[in-house]
Amino acid sequence: MTDPLWIKPDTRTDERIMQFLAGDDALLDREFFLHDIAASKAHVEGLANIGVLSADEAMSLKYELDALAEDFRSGAFILDARYEDGHSAIEARLTERLGNTGRKVHTGRSRNDQILVATRLWLKEKLAELETHCKAAARVCLERATKESLPMPGYTHLQRAVVSSTAMWFAGFAEAFIDDAWRARQTFEWIDANPLGSAAGYGVNLKLDRDYTTRALGFARLQVSATYAQLSRGKFELAVLEAIGSTLLDVRRLAWDLSLFTTSEFGFVELPAEYTTGSSIMPNKRNPDVIELLRATYASVAAARTEVEQLLSLPSGYQRDLQFSKGGIFHGVHRGLMALELLPDLLARMQWNEAAMRAAIDPAMHATDVATEQAASGVPFRDAYRNAAAAAKEAGQGRTPEQSLAARVSPGAHACLRLDELRERLESL
Repeated sequence: MTDPLWIKPDTRTDERIMQFLAGDDALLDREFFLHDIAASKAHVEGLANIGVLSADEAMSLKYELDALAEDFRSGAFILDARYEDGHSAIEARLTERLGNTGRKVHTGRSRNDQILVATRLWLKEKLAELETHCKAAARVCLERATKESLPMPGYTHLQRAVVSSTAMWFAGFAEAFIDDAWRARQTFEWIDANPLGSAAGYGVNLKLDRDYTTRALGFARLQVSATYAQLSRGKFELAVLEAIGSTLLDVRRLAWDLSLFTTSEFGFVELPAEYTTGSSIMPNKRNPDVIELLRATYASVAAARTEVEQLLSLPSGYQRDLQFSKGGIFHGVHRGLMALELLPDLLARMQWNEAAMRAAIDPAMHATDVATEQAASGVPFRDAYRNAAAAAKEAGQGRTPEQSLAARVSPGAHACLRLDELRERLESL
């Protein structure tokens, strides 16, 4: 490992302790290494703006930072255990190429605001991906709700309840994913604040051009208080995990439906072959493994959220405990987005079994319609309820699922889905 940034001539290091301190940082920092480089370029430009770096020095540093980014993308430069972390790797490379000019890059900044800004840029990128996936899933659901409408049983308590439709099923998840996209956008706007220039949480005795770096890095606003910049670490990451987790709660319920609907006992849905796997021992089996892992993904995000939350039992100021937050954040965010990326194609290609769904609709499922009709004609609802309950099977005789669905005119029900309203809400994001 190269010498740590903080090493002094009279400091003795123990390799075991150094490995413990570094942990997986070199590996994990690959995740936002390019963001760290981009922030370093903005920092260099800011230092040049206030005369700490000459124009030539700034140009040389930016050239080498661009070269490092290209080498990292191509694999010519590998961030590995030679370095304590990604921040050390950047400074080591600049020093190797530019000597004393490279050593100037850390003027006015700390690894504390360096990790904050790199992570913040990465989190914004991931929230944009989350919004994209949610919108894509919502569009598929709206399209299928518009084009196909098959009767199916509606369930409460896992018991057959009333007649529903595939259009209602898709419309329900369409609105869920629209809300999830909205939450991703709101979270993006909330965390879109630049912490660069806060140093170790107390500022520095230089007139850093923080407004410039805010613009250069594409942040909507400056995170003004140097102290709050440190306090926000972990808090903003939790918000991103919560936004992803909220979406995955909807995915979990959708996956549960499909897990049930694909069983032989239901037989309502057929999945694309690519979304199933074979059994290692039973030749007759095709298993909905993708659906099951979609259902399980929320657990990874919830675990990451808990890990970060437990680390935040800290006083103000930076504490090294926060180093351990990176692994959980990366794992939770990646696992969640990987699952969500698969969802639109799955929703577009799953097929309904109309015959099986119709066969599962029995006359008793019209009893609620009968009770409501009696109440509309003046019978007290509780009397109408008892009348329909006493003759539930007979009540629905002669009625078709289509008649039940056509009469369901309350806003949001089958005959009044307001899909255009949902579509407008989606497209306004």
